[in-house]
Amino acid sequence: MVSSFSPLPPSNQLDKKSEAWSALFSEPMSDLVKRYTASVFFDKRLWQADIQGSLAHADMLAAQGIIAAQDHAAIRRGMAQITQEIESGAFEWKLDLEDVHLNIEARLTQLVGDAGKRLHTGRSRNDQVATDVRLWLRGEIDLIGGLLADLQKALVDIAEKNADVILPGFTHLQVAQPVSFGHHMLAYVEMFARDAERMGDLRRRVNRLPLGAAALAGTSYPLDRERVARTLGMEGVCQNSLDAVSDRDFAIEFTAAASLAMVHISRMSEELILWMSQSFGFIDIADRFCTGSSIMPQKKNPDVPELARGKTGRVVGHLMGLITLMKGQPLAYNKDNQEDKEPLFDTVDTLKDTLRIFAEMVGGITVKPEAMERAALRGYATATDLADYMTKKGLPFRDAHEAVAHAVKTAIAQGLDLSELPLEALQQFNPRIESDVYEVLSLRGSLNARSTLGGTAPALVRQQAARHRARLALP
Repeated sequence: MVSSFSPLPPSNQLDKKSEAWSALFSEPMSDLVKRYTASVFFDKRLWQADIQGSLAHADMLAAQGIIAAQDHAAIRRGMAQITQEIESGAFEWKLDLEDVHLNIEARLTQLVGDAGKRLHTGRSRNDQVATDVRLWLRGEIDLIGGLLADLQKALVDIAEKNADVILPGFTHLQVAQPVSFGHHMLAYVEMFARDAERMGDLRRRVNRLPLGAAALAGTSYPLDRERVARTLGMEGVCQNSLDAVSDRDFAIEFTAAASLAMVHISRMSEELILWMSQSFGFIDIADRFCTGSSIMPQKKNPDVPELARGKTGRVVGHLMGLITLMKGQPLAYNKDNQEDKEPLFDTVDTLKDTLRIFAEMVGGITVKPEAMERAALRGYATATDLADYMTKKGLPFRDAHEAVAHAVKTAIAQGLDLSELPLEALQQFNPRIESDVYEVLSLRGSLNARSTLGGTAPALVRQQAARHRARLALP
């Protein structure tokens, strides 16, 4: 009886990409499909994470007696050489090998022989790539946390220096009440502090180990997944093998947090753009962060905040892309998930670059207090203070509100600020008004009066700046 089994091909043929899957395939992959499915030219940035995860896996395999000590030593030696080759630029990334994982594994096998082939025992590319992305993203989150702190520090510095500077506070982009410019800057510190909190919180969910889930169902080898997690400094192990290889919540959650951070950047950008315009003239941005016009020689354009405002849409778009990518996927791993990396990588790069340049740009802002104060005087910004004054004199607030509305109408008709109306004119709206009203109607008096916790009084601004300095460990 003739056996139905075919003999194994020579080992050198098994090393080829065209034979990498099994003898099941009767023809090699077309060049078009190779290009379409390859990810090596963007996922090679995961190389450090891939080597780190592989070394931890090899350490565990040796400790569990799954591979021999000499194989473990050979894997470590080979990975050290691969690291040196990649860092020096000598490593050859091959499209035929599809991704970062197969490129490194093929080179390892070339260097150390069968020991390299044993490294993949008990794991799949499915759990391997999920681990690599988590390890890489964990490091990027740590870098982003530092950049968020740098931006907060720059904002705290400018806030402290300008605690006494009067800025017209706006609602509906209409002058509302005077605020401290420093207080306004600290509002952004609060936003970026929340962004840092979110990054720290989601890091815990990123920092969980999928490795050992194998393709989707776990493995029959006696792996010690907790040991690998400890070696890699991870906070836990993904408990369900199906979820471990198919979950991309961590990437979506990161991109959502990055989108919020970019929205905060975009809001600040909008204000910087308005404040630098001739219509406002509140600030100037250093020349190195601006550009000119190719036709209008007088122009100085705030290109950095404008571009950051535009890049916000790009990051939010990546969030939508990742959510859409996952919405129809059945368990477990699908090739769709290769599409998670480019939007995630670009989100990380965009956020890091933006935070870095904004920390520098904020430090180069020139504040123009006189222009801010003139603008505050144009908008009857102390009208609410007059209403509060009347209320303290015994008039119900709603009646005081109505009386001040008439006072503002009169001031507008005469082309005067409320503080410029004679006492007799003001007493027509409430006879209890006395000469002390003019302190209330001054911009400085209005600012100092708002001394409740969270208010804009300069003394409170300095207290809040000191709180942030302590939180950020600033000198």
